[in-house]
Amino acid sequence: MRIPLFLILMGSMAAAQMHPAASGDIGGANLPAHKIGPDDLIAISVYDAPEFTRTVRVGADGLIRLPMLKRRIKAQGLLPADLETAIGEGLKGEQLIVEPVVTVTVVEYHSRPISVAGAVRNPITFQAVGSVTLLDALTRAGGLSQEAGAEILVSRAQPGADGAETTLVERIAVKGLIDAADPELNLKLNGGEEIRVPEVGRVFVVGNVKKPGAFPIQDGAESSILRALALAEGLTPYASKQAYIYRRDDNVSAKHEIPIELRKILERKAPDVPLLANDILYIPDNTGRRASLAVLDRIIGFGAATASGVLVWRR
Repeated sequence: MRIPLFLILMGSMAAAQMHPAASGDIGGANLPAHKIGPDDLIAISVYDAPEFTRTVRVGADGLIRLPMLKRRIKAQGLLPADLETAIGEGLKGEQLIVEPVVTVTVVEYHSRPISVAGAVRNPITFQAVGSVTLLDALTRAGGLSQEAGAEILVSRAQPGADGAETTLVERIAVKGLIDAADPELNLKLNGGEEIRVPEVGRVFVVGNVKKPGAFPIQDGAESSILRALALAEGLTPYASKQAYIYRRDDNVSAKHEIPIELRKILERKAPDVPLLANDILYIPDNTGRRASLAVLDRIIGFGAATASGVLVWRR
């Protein structure tokens, strides 16, 4: 009696291997449930129907196609459980399966990108899977670089009243988010956001100063000619007391020249002059010669290309 019992047990194990609980385990990763979108890869398993068990990529139109089904099924905007119901109704409605048991899992998300660019260490684009916050996204990008400014811009699409999407831009203060750890500034990201970290504003000081260079304007602080000269460690002995600011207008690409009576400012006979981000303060020598805009642009370009950002001025 032992041999027949052994054969019965072996036959039961073989039957279990031939008829598993789900007829089509495709081994896809079961990611956290989010609404499905175009280009997402989903795994569909239909109990005891291997011909319908497969991985399917959602089309650009948000639809998927299964074999023998006459109509395509809309997947975009549905949770996996909702798509299970839609597939089951489709199979049942076309009389392919009487009582289908459908399981849908998400293998890969491609419809929920978050991009981080600008003054970060490693610009990156990744998919929002699970709970993602603004700090999570910045951490994935390696954190802020030394050139980061005082704000972080978060752009996301919002549905308008007429159905068209509009872009909403939120400005997040770096100090409030990181230094003060304000939880309200640590936005939750759902995918589709673009995070941009603008570089800090700079003023450029060139000419007859002891330390020409590009100097940051931190946290929206005002800059001025006297402050810029202090950062440049003062004038050289042959510096002219007639200075020039080269400033680019917002609506045009050309710079215009603003003459400055530096002697009067130093002698406190005239008020200090404020400088804006990207202004070029040029101090010629006492012969009064002025550099051309082309020369200044080459100097600034060279300084931006160096790792230190220090401008070198030789005559």
